[in-house]
Amino acid sequence: MRFIRYAGGNTQHWGTVVDDTVYSLAEAPFGEPTYKDIATPGYRSKVQQAVDSDTLTGVPRTEVQELAPVPNPGKIICVGLNYHDHAEEQDEEIPDKPILFAKSSTSVTNPNAAIIHPDDIEQVDYEVELGIVMGRTSKNVPATDAMNYIAGYTVVNDVSARDAQFEDGQFFRGKSYDTFAPMGPELVTDDTIDPNALDVETRVNGETKQSSNTDEFIFDTYEIVAYLSRVMTLHPGDVISTGTPGGVGVFRDPPELLEPGDEVEVEIESIGTLRNHVIAE
Repeated sequence: MRFIRYAGGNTQHWGTVVDDTVYSLAEAPFGEPTYKDIATPGYRSKVQQAVDSDTLTGVPRTEVQELAPVPNPGKIICVGLNYHDHAEEQDEEIPDKPILFAKSSTSVTNPNAAIIHPDDIEQVDYEVELGIVMGRTSKNVPATDAMNYIAGYTVVNDVSARDAQFEDGQFFRGKSYDTFAPMGPELVTDDTIDPNALDVETRVNGETKQSSNTDEFIFDTYEIVAYLSRVMTLHPGDVISTGTPGGVGVFRDPPELLEPGDEVEVEIESIGTLRNHVIAE
């Protein structure tokens, strides 16, 4: 099932998407969802029944303003070097366990919003990533059960200030500038897609820069959730960004980084295309 957060007038709501129509859950008799609700088959069944019975109001998708599905995540946990092709382009060995770093929750921004290019940064890069949104409190979850703890999947552009990242020798500042985590456009549940077999792509000004598939994952989505839940408690609304494939700008010869005026599209099969434009600070 496909869910979307959107703005209509002066309010923000959840809806479910069918084809090109958004069905509002604002006045649904069972209420707008929490992330736990979205992870619950019974809630999704009620939504489907409401759509099928014409209980919900539908509006054309073109008439709503798409919002990030998780505007204020408790945590954004990122997995580094999680595609075989990305490891190859850096001539790095395949890691034995997930490489983790964090991104500030204040870096989240909406579909179609601006990515602000900081005036003290020269190397702003793109990274298409599959985002896992947690739906249940999770601790010591086995990989075989992980799907039951996940609300759904979204698209994340893990925008990165490479010069800050390399200067600091760690990732947090370079990943955490405001607007450096565009997210959306949808939250798609596990019963709709196979998260470990999805095409992923980045385009800058219409030119393809990254093109791969999540079957290139070194650690798949369920292994990542299991590993993280052994390290820390995961809560509903936490976001896990699962890594990027080869083709990032900094490792191109010569490097191809983002500049004000660029339009960036990061797309994941069956979830959608997340579009943002770059502006100067």
